[in-house]
Amino acid sequence: MIRILLADDHPVVREGLRGMLGAEPDLTVVGEASSGPQAEALSAELQPDIVLMDLRMPGGGGVESINRMRAAGLPCRVIVLTTYETDTDILRAVEAGAAGYLLKDLARGELADAVRAAARGETVLAPSVAARLVDQLRRQPERPRLSERETAVLRLVAEGCTNAEIGRRLYIGESTVKTHLLRIFGKLGVDDRTAAVTSAMRNGLL
Repeated sequence: MIRILLADDHPVVREGLRGMLGAEPDLTVVGEASSGPQAEALSAELQPDIVLMDLRMPGGGGVESINRMRAAGLPCRVIVLTTYETDTDILRAVEAGAAGYLLKDLARGELADAVRAAARGETVLAPSVAARLVDQLRRQPERPRLSERETAVLRLVAEGCTNAEIGRRLYIGESTVKTHLLRIFGKLGVDDRTAAVTSAMRNGLL
C-alpha cells in the first residue's frame, strides 16, 4: 500500500484528491496539510511514501518545504501538483529534489499512475513540463571541456604552483605549461590564472 500525504491550502482540492486516490486499491491518503510547515511536520510524523505538494501555500512555498524536508532527511518522495508551470517554478522544484511535477488538470488514472511511478523511484513530469525542461537544457551554454593534461595543469595552478614548478611536477617544459595555460584561458574565456581557477570551479571542472 502506497501511503500519501496531501498538501494543498484549498479544502475542495484536497477532498477531490482524497476521493480520486482513495478509489485505488493500492493507494491510501494518510493525512492532509494546508500549509508548507504543516506538510513538513506531518511528513515527519506520518512518514508517508508520497507527498502531493502544491507550490503556493501559506507559510512558505512548496519549494521551500521540499528543501527543508530533504535537509531533514525525510524519505518521502514529493510530487509537485500545481496549476503553475513557469520555467522558474519548474526548475526550482526539480533542483530542490521534487520527484515529479504535475498539473492539476490531469485525469484520475494519470495521477494514480504517477504516484505509483514515483513510489518506484521514477521521476514523473507532465508532458508540457518535460518539454520546458528540455528547452531549458538546450538553451544553457555548453560547459567548457578541458583535456586531462589541461586539468592537471590547472589543479597545480590552484595549488599556487608557478609555471616552472608545474613543469617539474608534470615533467614538461615551461613553454609547454604556458601553451596549456593559453588554451585553458581560451576555453574558459578568461585572461588570467585566478579567473581560470574560479571559472573551472564554477563549471565543476576542478
